[in-house]
Amino acid sequence: MASFPRIARFRTPGELRAHLATLAAPIPLDDRALSAAEGSPLAAPLALGGRVCGNRFCIHPMEGWDATTDGLPTPTLLRRWRHFGSSGAKLVWGGEAVAVVPEGRANPRQLVAPALGRDGMRLLLDTLRAAHREAHGGDDDLVVALQLTHSGRFAQPLPGPRRPRIAFHHPLLDARHGVAPDADCVIPDAAIEPLIAAYVAAARDARDAGFAMVDLKACHGYLVHEFLAARRRPGPWGGDFEGRTRLLRTLVERVHAEVPGILVGVRLSLFDTIPWRHEEGRGVPMPWPEGVPYDAGFGIDELAPTRADLGEPIRLLELLRDAGVAAVNLSAGCPYSAPHVTRPAAYPPSDGYPPPEDPLVGVHRQLDAARRAREAVPGLPMIGSAYTYLQEWLPHAAQATVRAGWIDAVGIGRMVLSYPALPADVLAGRGLSPKRVCRTFSDCTTAPRQGLRSGCYPLDDHYKSLEPDAGAMRGIRRGAGPTP
Repeated sequence: MASFPRIARFRTPGELRAHLATLAAPIPLDDRALSAAEGSPLAAPLALGGRVCGNRFCIHPMEGWDATTDGLPTPTLLRRWRHFGSSGAKLVWGGEAVAVVPEGRANPRQLVAPALGRDGMRLLLDTLRAAHREAHGGDDDLVVALQLTHSGRFAQPLPGPRRPRIAFHHPLLDARHGVAPDADCVIPDAAIEPLIAAYVAAARDARDAGFAMVDLKACHGYLVHEFLAARRRPGPWGGDFEGRTRLLRTLVERVHAEVPGILVGVRLSLFDTIPWRHEEGRGVPMPWPEGVPYDAGFGIDELAPTRADLGEPIRLLELLRDAGVAAVNLSAGCPYSAPHVTRPAAYPPSDGYPPPEDPLVGVHRQLDAARRAREAVPGLPMIGSAYTYLQEWLPHAAQATVRAGWIDAVGIGRMVLSYPALPADVLAGRGLSPKRVCRTFSDCTTAPRQGLRSGCYPLDDHYKSLEPDAGAMRGIRRGAGPTP
């Protein structure tokens, strides 16, 4: 297994820059992270669809595994929402993924929109806003969204095996994720209108609960993202670019038309890759005949499917901008089938593989793709991903990329689980607390893969003592627990 230098070994931005030069991964780094009082670019306000976010930090939506089996909040879940509010970030992009229908849950303990209704959604929002006011005073410049999703291929609404609902039979992912080639799980055309109606109903409840925005999740291999690659699907919801993007475009149009007063955002996997797998102690792309077009991805070079092609994604971003989408949150790939692309990390999740490249290459890949998208589609605010692996140097890169116009705002996901106060500490000029910095151990991914609650078991005392899950995680680390 290849070994790559850990971020903690780099003592200065210059040392890290020198290493990045050897990787041909020129991530911008400022020499010093500035406070808000010193004029940090991260402290500048951001206009978003007629509203104003007070700074350029964003909390990414994450997938919770700790609701009730009915899809309602628990104390541990609300604790996480309080952390989102106290973080100091002025844009909270979704809080966490909320399934629009029970059968669309990614796990049996995910929040469900019909169960939450307006009152449950209001509890989430009020919890977050109260924590923000307590930590930072007023909340007039805080913008909070709710992410709406259907997990599609990765749906697991009940304990036990997944119960996938897919856009099309994928030539590689079916075998990779246990879908029989003749399984009757393709969502029929007749089921799409009720699904759209479920998104609209959830968006209406979110608006009535006080959320400023809903995010129509189109990333990470979930259902709406999979439709973007559905060349093999016949009929109006697949085939050519117009058909494959029709579901997302229709969701945007219907929410705008039927839920006036709420902003619409889209979290989008900007590019994809061919699925990868663990083979002989390393990660390798799944085989595909050389020279044969790979017709089952989005934002992918069909003749070299480990490489991105941003032609179609940029075309889609233009359509979303013109349709009135307030902002997009850019990610990449699918964490189930190519985790090193989606979430560069030093340590793989339990169902992953050792990193096949220095994770800094993966960070640069996402940052640079976002830069290219922002240059190509002016007038559409964009939030970036993949900063967590930079660890101590996250503030230096976040500040530099916003300053250089690579991105409008910087999103953090895993990092906020271990270190929710990072945005506030950076903008106050307090410096980082090294013991809270996420080291990308991937326990927050391994835990849900094993049916446990997702959180930072190494660094968060709450999860260290959260039994029986903490004991199960200790067993997994020792190799005595469930196997991938």
